[in-house]
Amino acid sequence: MNEKIEQMKQHYRNTPIPKELDLIVNQAIKQNKKRKSNVKWGFAVAAAAILFVAGINTNSTLAHALSEVPLVGDLVKVLTFGEYKFNDGTFKANLEVPVITNLDNKTLEDTLNNKYLEEGKRLYTDFISEMERLKQNGGGHLGVDSGYVIKTDNDHILSMGRYVVNTVGSSSTTFKYDTIDKKKQLLITLPSLFKNDDYIHIISENIKEQMKEQMKRDPQKIYWVEGVSNEVNFYFKTITKDQNFYINTNGQLVVSFQKYEVSPGYMGVVEFIIPTPVLSDVLTMGGEYIH
Repeated sequence: MNEKIEQMKQHYRNTPIPKELDLIVNQAIKQNKKRKSNVKWGFAVAAAAILFVAGINTNSTLAHALSEVPLVGDLVKVLTFGEYKFNDGTFKANLEVPVITNLDNKTLEDTLNNKYLEEGKRLYTDFISEMERLKQNGGGHLGVDSGYVIKTDNDHILSMGRYVVNTVGSSSTTFKYDTIDKKKQLLITLPSLFKNDDYIHIISENIKEQMKEQMKRDPQKIYWVEGVSNEVNFYFKTITKDQNFYINTNGQLVVSFQKYEVSPGYMGVVEFIIPTPVLSDVLTMGGEYIH
């Protein structure tokens, strides 16, 4: 079984891809056409990958075979749509683009996958542009690494994070999350979990408490929080209405901040688990996911 899967994957890797990057997105979302080109990059074949995903949805034999592969499971899953690797010792790139498969809500599926493809395309073009700029100005070092992690995948929800690590002198990491209700076939937003905007103040105050408590327990931790002086003269006051978040495997809300957003760079991306009892009075449909 594994040998057959590897053969299929190798076939898709060896298929020519469109020359223009825009075609990757357009073909991936709108059609299953393939075009020949002399340009090859590791972003594994948009057209072939779409045929692969389409095959999962339409070919019962293939679907059965893939159901035995742990990564695919019940088919409402995240697959690696494509991958690009570049390494000449000075300039390095390792990009992975996810694709969500087998949602009944094809509008949602296509919207999310289009977003992921656009993100991957933008990372690639930015990397190439910056590499060329550095070369023209005498050289330098540049690295970019992107991929995804599955935070939660159960019968009810799928929470996935996409990360990007940029290295130009020092490194910078960002995370973006999407959480999907598999049963209702919808994207869960932070406001949709609550009755009103009171959650913004409630979550913000709890995070401030956690920040201060963490700093008391560990002198190595620093947060730019009100009530604690710092050298940057900036203080975290409140989350945004659509703050980055995901729901973990324990059914808890996790709020995430990018590097430098609420703390010094050495702290990296920081997260706070919000105790469910703190939220109980303002939860609406969120009660289905958070417990």
